Amino acid sequence: MKPTLFQQALGASYFRLPESLRRLHGQRGRERWSGVAEIERGRNPLARMCAWIARLPKAGREVATSVEFSADAEGETWKRDFGGQKMVSRLSLKDGLMRERLGPLQFRFALHGNDGAIWWTVAGVRLLGALPLPASLFDDVRCREYEDDGRYRFEVDASLPVVGRIVRYRGWLEPA
Repeated sequence: MKPTLFQQALGASYFRLPESLRRLHGQRGRERWSGVAEIERGRNPLARMCAWIARLPKAGREVATSVEFSADAEGETWKRDFGGQKMVSRLSLKDGLMRERLGPLQFRFALHGNDGAIWWTVAGVRLLGALPLPASLFDDVRCREYEDDGRYRFEVDASLPVVGRIVRYRGWLEPA
């Protein structure tokens, strides 16, 4: 059986991750997870515009959250639902980097599995798939997946120079 997208991206470190991360990223086909998230949005008008372009979720506490993961031979589609607000992205792997298409942006992430977590580091960004943006602009985009008390947890914090915080969201998920 071919390794999953995250098994390919993380190699041997995938198998040292906590059970909840291996379960979420080891699935094939379609699976739905649900939980709760807390979402903060930047107040700067430029930050709000960036969040709108990337179709990021609105601010809220105790937001009912679900993600439908659909894996196929080409990659994975993540259909997130934050309290009724949809956010869809497509993930694939190329040249050792995880590519995530989110709205008109394509992020390229280096994934690192260590200390019981998956750390996502921005290695590049393209607008509309063609226009490269300087990766240094995205140095303050941080993503981490980890386990706490046996439960899968996530944290995403995205800020840009001059613009400031665009979004910060964190929460937990479990199989639905």
